[in-house]
Amino acid sequence: MASMNKFLVMQLMRFGIIGSLAAFINFSIVILLVELLGWHPLSANAIAFFIAFQVSYSGHRYWTFRNTTTQHRVAFPKLLIVQIIDFFANEGLFYFFLSMHLPYPLALLIVLMILPILTFTVSKFWIF
Repeated sequence: MASMNKFLVMQLMRFGIIGSLAAFINFSIVILLVELLGWHPLSANAIAFFIAFQVSYSGHRYWTFRNTTTQHRVAFPKLLIVQIIDFFANEGLFYFFLSMHLPYPLALLIVLMILPILTFTVSKFWIF
């Protein structure tokens, strides 16, 4: 039982590290596209989300859930479904916080802090 808890804690830590890296990439790309190229924050977030997805999938597949027996051809489509749902939740929440006239960096940080809990749960019990 103790080793099971230790294993889960390690998975959560790895998930947090990969998720933080993906969130940092997402956030950085949004800031760059908005500040340097004048993009609308929602459009910039869409591009950034899909780039960060690549980091997220690779990191979780090969590090966070590396002990999985689930094959790539099974895991990837499931993660893609979850990420599409996550994308719409991400954009919807971002839009909501922007409509409250929050500065876009703060609105994006809030969104990037809310969604990982759902993503970990679904990743652990359905995808990997």
